[in-house]
This record gives sequence, C-alpha cells and structure tokens, in this order.
Amino acid sequence: MRVFWFLLLTMAVVVAAVTLAVVGGGGSAVLQDVEPERLTDPLPANRPVGRADIEVLRLPLAVRGYRMAEVDEALGRLGAELAERDARIAELESALAGAQATAVTGPDLFKRPGEPLGGDNSRENGRDNGRPQGEEGPR
Repeated sequence: MRVFWFLLLTMAVVVAAVTLAVVGGGGSAVLQDVEPERLTDPLPANRPVGRADIEVLRLPLAVRGYRMAEVDEALGRLGAELAERDARIAELESALAGAQATAVTGPDLFKRPGEPLGGDNSRENGRDNGRPQGEEGPR
C-alpha cells in the first residue's frame, strides 16, 4: 500500500512541476507572449492586383484556421477587382461589336468612283452592266 501512495504523490509532484513550467509560475515566463500574426504583404493599393500578387499572398493563421478579417479583406478586394475587369471587358466587347457593325454597314469599297453610295442604280441610269437599255447580251 505504501508503494501506491508513493507513486501517487510522485505523479502529483511531476504534474504540478510541468504545469508551473508551462504556465510560467515564477519570475520568468517560459512561454513568451507572441504578437498576433498579421498579413505581412497585403495586396497592393496603388495598382491592380495581378497573378503574382495572388501567388505570394499568405493569409495569417489563427487558433481555429485563418483570421476572418484578413480573409474577408482579401476576398473583398479580389471581388472588386474582378467586377471592375468584367465591366471593362463588357465595355470593350460592346465597342468592338459597334465597330464591326459600322464596318459591315459602312461604304462599299467595291463601288466605282462616281457611282452613288446608295446601292446599284444601273437600271435607273438606263444601263445594265454597261449595255444601253433594251440591248441584251448573248444568252
């Protein structure tokens, strides 16, 4: 029975010593207080975000995963950049469609000099393919 009490007392002393060492019970702290981890290289504020910026982005960890504030900030910035790029792409696509429509309905580049721009008026001028009216070519 004495062995049991000796082992129990020894175990209690060891547990107390380890607890005091970890918690820092005494004049010197064993575990130093660490500054909270922050985003060291935030996304650039003075220029658009590029692929390289995203590849080097490392979000700081917290006790239960990532810090929500930094993740929300990074995702918000990326969402705004993507929306801005989407709007610019839509603007450029509509400008391109307008330019293509103008090119299709623009002046005919195959008209002879002096001919009107409004279509083929050869019958109105009394001519059909360079022949006087009433004269037919070979069939």
